[in-house]
Amino acid sequence: MFFDELSPIVKEIAQQPVAFFGGLVSGLLRLSLSDDPVKTWLDQQTGTTSYSSSSGGHSGNGNGPQSISID
Repeated sequence: MFFDELSPIVKEIAQQPVAFFGGLVSGLLRLSLSDDPVKTWLDQQTGTTSYSSSSGGHSGNGNGPQSISID
C-alpha cells in the first residue's frame, strides 16, 4: 500500500530526473522564477521569456487595494 502511493513520484523521477531534482532544490531553497539570477539563467537556457514580471494580470494603476461598493 505504501509503495502504491510512491509510484507516481518514482515514475516522475525516472522520466525527467533533472527537472524533478531542479524543482525540488528550487523549492527547498525557496527560489522564485521572477528573481533576477534565476530569471536571467532561465532566459539564457530557453532563449525566450515564458513568464511575466507583473503580479498577475491586475488592471489599474497598481497603487494598492481598490475599494468596491456592493448594492
